[in-house]
Amino acid sequence: MGENVKNWNRRAWALGMMSGTSRDGIDAALIRTNGRDRVEAGPSLSRSYDDGFRGDLAAVCQGELANPAEVERALTLRHAALVKELLSTHAISPQEVGVIGFHGHTIAHAPAERRTHQIGDGALLAAETGIDVVADFRSKDVAAGGEGAPFAPLYHAARAADLTKPLAVLNIGGVANVTWIGPRITSGTAADAPDTAAGSRLLAFDTGPGNALLDSWVMRHIGAPRDHDGLLAAGGEVKQQIVDRFLEAPYFERPPPKSLDRDDFDLTLLNGVSAADGAATLCAMTAAAVARAGPHLPAAPGRWLVCGGGRHNPVIMARLAQRLGAPVEPVEAVGWNGDALEAEAFAYLAVRALQGLPLSLPSTTGVGAPTSGGRFFPAALSG
Repeated sequence: MGENVKNWNRRAWALGMMSGTSRDGIDAALIRTNGRDRVEAGPSLSRSYDDGFRGDLAAVCQGELANPAEVERALTLRHAALVKELLSTHAISPQEVGVIGFHGHTIAHAPAERRTHQIGDGALLAAETGIDVVADFRSKDVAAGGEGAPFAPLYHAARAADLTKPLAVLNIGGVANVTWIGPRITSGTAADAPDTAAGSRLLAFDTGPGNALLDSWVMRHIGAPRDHDGLLAAGGEVKQQIVDRFLEAPYFERPPPKSLDRDDFDLTLLNGVSAADGAATLCAMTAAAVARAGPHLPAAPGRWLVCGGGRHNPVIMARLAQRLGAPVEPVEAVGWNGDALEAEAFAYLAVRALQGLPLSLPSTTGVGAPTSGGRFFPAALSG
């Protein structure tokens, strides 16, 4: 895709958008970047989905709608409205934005079958906003043998360039994933990571469930979309025997890179458990799965920085602190915006895609070689 923008103007804004597996809403964020080692984070904005549309997304993901085109259009128009709101709020014109990185919403992810599917109409978004769009980030990686996830590690490395290593960035969304960032490589070449922002070793993979199971549990039992401030879990007791059975899943022994779909784990293990005890146990399961990632890391992180919605749950954060043997902090501790980080990552990846740079590496998705990707939708030709 490098022929589209040969020399990216780093003073132009890039806008990234993320609709995650938690199905809670859309995050949009602006950054300025050269797509390599320089990033300037800008304004961001999030909007929640209404319950009706969240249900529509769930139906598409569960294969209950034969034709998801209507939901895809509604999803895209919601993204376009958020772009316009973000730019208007900060008096930024569409002409000041060089590209939108449009992740869309994942409705199926089965890399072992060489299949991943994100809905979202890139051409419609370009037409609605008047801004060039890069979408469909994951397909090329999966087609080339990669896991197609996680996709934010190169951005994590760029943001962490000046931080002490080794370091782990833990994203707790619907599914949780970790980016391990090692010290800067001072001699030779990182065979699987050319052009990483800080010249650091990287390893990334999904650790296990993040918020998805907990959110489903809370909705089922108290009719709320999430366990706000961990209040339900805080009043419950962890059923350790259930956590132990959960950890017997073969996934946790598999060497990384590896990835999960939101629905690879379910709530069956918690049948008959009270609402509060189930929430407490699910928080413990999320933390236990992260701890099981530790033996797969090249070296123990000196610090864990947490982004995504899970960092707002004090019960999850406390369980992580108990299990990880190193400081566990929200990414705000280093000046990052944990609600915008994944959206920022897709702005960064869109710029890289326009320059033909890798979006994924053997050490982040298991793909055979550093791989670019994305599909380009020029605003001038859309509509």
